[in-house]
Amino acid sequence: MELPASFADRTRSLLGDEEYNKLADALNDEQPVSIRLNEAKLPDASFSLFHGCAGRVPWSSTGCYLDRRLTFTFDPLFHAGCYYVQEASSMFVEQALKQYVGETPAVMLDLCAAPGGKSTHARSVLPAGSLLVANEVIRNRSQILAENLTKWGHPGVVVTNNDSVDFADLEDFFDVILTDVPCSGEGMFRKDPVAVSEWSPENVDICWQRQRRIVSDIWSSLKPGGLLIYSTCTYNTKEDEENIRWIRDEFGAEILPVNVSDDWNITGNLLAGDDFPAYRFLPHRAKGEGFFLAALRKPEADSLQTRYKSAPAQGKKKVVSGVSKEQLAVARGWLLSPDDYELSVNGTNITAFPKDYLPELSSLQQSLRVIQAGVALAEVKGKDLIPSHALAMSQVLRDDIFPREEVSYEQAIAYLRKEAIVLSAEAPRGYVLLTYTNIPLGFVKNIGNRANNLYPQEWRIRSGYLPEEILILSAAGINL
Repeated sequence: MELPASFADRTRSLLGDEEYNKLADALNDEQPVSIRLNEAKLPDASFSLFHGCAGRVPWSSTGCYLDRRLTFTFDPLFHAGCYYVQEASSMFVEQALKQYVGETPAVMLDLCAAPGGKSTHARSVLPAGSLLVANEVIRNRSQILAENLTKWGHPGVVVTNNDSVDFADLEDFFDVILTDVPCSGEGMFRKDPVAVSEWSPENVDICWQRQRRIVSDIWSSLKPGGLLIYSTCTYNTKEDEENIRWIRDEFGAEILPVNVSDDWNITGNLLAGDDFPAYRFLPHRAKGEGFFLAALRKPEADSLQTRYKSAPAQGKKKVVSGVSKEQLAVARGWLLSPDDYELSVNGTNITAFPKDYLPELSSLQQSLRVIQAGVALAEVKGKDLIPSHALAMSQVLRDDIFPREEVSYEQAIAYLRKEAIVLSAEAPRGYVLLTYTNIPLGFVKNIGNRANNLYPQEWRIRSGYLPEEILILSAAGINL
């Protein structure tokens, strides 16, 4: 890889000749592959979680390195949300969340969230009863974010599609804000050759200024005493330490230490003359790509005069829909803990959302463009109540509601391609939940001679062939 001359000069000045040469050599090595497992979906007894992996990601409770890249597109468990393919260094966010959020339920914003690696990770790490708002400013990327969070399966999630400035009206709203800000992408050089060609000193300057605007936009929505996690995938101090210093000086933020182990080989603050806690991953030291993180606390006394309050009740509006009370009752009966959720109807679609956060959802809907909230349960077509794919993926579905049919690998791939499926003669008529290695894949409607495939059209596997060699995750580890 031929690195830009200006990048080489800047980074050599930052690291010194010896360290820079090691970094440059590492950028020509093979990129490590890592995944993070979804403990909510993997049965404790049937999955040996790290069998077949090349070692644990030391700063992540559920991350592991792979000896070689899996055939993710053709792995049913990937589509079922059993794991997420995530760069190892970025899993360090877990350490800041675990250290500073504690056990009290929190309201968290992941501001620049697509495609969803840190959002799915945060949702797994946050205390039970928390709410995650995952936002992405680019419309088509927000749909990818929603898909990945749907597959992850947690009900306490709202997905939004907004610019950072749109959050300014939500004063003192969030306990935690993660700003994985758009950056010049130096840490992605090994992963993405386009990042090398697009890098320039001018782009670095554009990025650090944009990053400050983003933090300024969302600062008022962080509660006094709240946690701001700032991260980038770049090396230079302009986008990293200098921005952290600016946040401290501009807003009076306290820069917090994060507990790390010496054998993780994380590099600290590289800003000369200002020693505060900061954490940088360099690929020649830590097994992963380039990453930077700092954690900051908003001053307790930094409260706005106008505090966040729930919107006053306006009285219930009569909503005309094609959903009957009986159909709502049936959909409610599908839930594992129905009393914990409020059901809402939008046209012919029924959704469940955690009752504890209805005031927050109302405020989000008034200020932001909400893509999805909670779990979609069903669509009503006439007298038919069609269970949604989100319900199949979720943690809220009762196990005893729908009959289940275990399918083979070949059937699973056919289903994920949205092809017609033929079930066994013993399979009951009506809606059936397909499983692969006892993990839900989604619904079909069995009509006897075939089963109508209810997998989302836009999520289907588009490739019509199978590679000669297929590597997938299985109960025994990695299988060919």
